[in-house]
Amino acid sequence: MLFAIMCTDKPDCLELRTAVRPEHLAYLKTYEQYIKIVGPLLGGNEKSCGSLIIVEVEDRAAAAGFAESDPYAKAGLFESVVIRPFKMVGFEGKILGL
Repeated sequence: MLFAIMCTDKPDCLELRTAVRPEHLAYLKTYEQYIKIVGPLLGGNEKSCGSLIIVEVEDRAAAAGFAESDPYAKAGLFESVVIRPFKMVGFEGKILGL
């Protein structure tokens, strides 16, 4: 099942995000078979202010475990994390089905 993991950074944490980024990317690399979409969310200044990760895992507990083990989360970067089931109906300009 697909899950969207939407993380919002705490205010004024860009320096922390930058410092932990190599560990975060290495973590993502070890789970790339489960990752469908991943990238930073951008604020009005076009600087990172959060993360969006869409993963395909067995259940919500697996998605939560993935999110909690992220080095960004362990470093205390996030103000909030929302995990929701996600249904993909379009991709790269194509509607896949409803």
